[in-house]
Amino acid sequence: MGLGDSRSASRLGAIFDWDGVIIDSSRHHEESWNRLARETGRVLPEGHFLKGFGMKNEAIIPGILAWTRDPAEIRSLSLRKEELYRDIIREWGIEPLPGIRTFLERLQSAAIPRVIGSSTHRLNITASLDILGLAGFFTAIVSAEDVTAGKPDPQVFLLAAGKISREPSRCCVFEDAPMGIDAALAGGMKAVGVAGTHGNATLSKAHRVVKRLDELEVRDLEALFA
Repeated sequence: MGLGDSRSASRLGAIFDWDGVIIDSSRHHEESWNRLARETGRVLPEGHFLKGFGMKNEAIIPGILAWTRDPAEIRSLSLRKEELYRDIIREWGIEPLPGIRTFLERLQSAAIPRVIGSSTHRLNITASLDILGLAGFFTAIVSAEDVTAGKPDPQVFLLAAGKISREPSRCCVFEDAPMGIDAALAGGMKAVGVAGTHGNATLSKAHRVVKRLDELEVRDLEALFA
């Protein structure tokens, strides 16, 4: 059976990071930081974007950027940054990564529930899902607003597993960043690295690394749990 045994497949759960897994929004996010810096008259440290990739703004602003440690100012800057990001995706447009729709269709056909678990803000995700026409593939979203601890803490993925009523040990996380892989492993989950934003070597802790998700059949996913 090309899709694998649907009875065993249906007991699994699929958790997707957002940026770098469903979409490549790196240039959109980098531009939003650039615009925020210009708007507020602040300086962006060299290499800040890759260092902060996959982290929450609330960690990036005081840590990577060292702009401020005032909670109210951090929140204000974070919200403004995301407003600028949504302006940019409307200006520039956005596309799903190659192969993602095909892979989601395979999971849907095998009755494997799918949930988004991301440090991205909810409005960014829902706005993009509407543009992409992918909303119907996902049961739920766990976003930045739902968590108190960012990756590599597994909180976002544990909450996501709960949204689809799956044990963490029966879930596979699809991630493009080393901290996300670490978070999946810390949560007792399987991890598939998507090598796009980061190279294969940096995702070496993952159970499997692919260039694009349609390289995987459902039977490949099941094999991770054998």
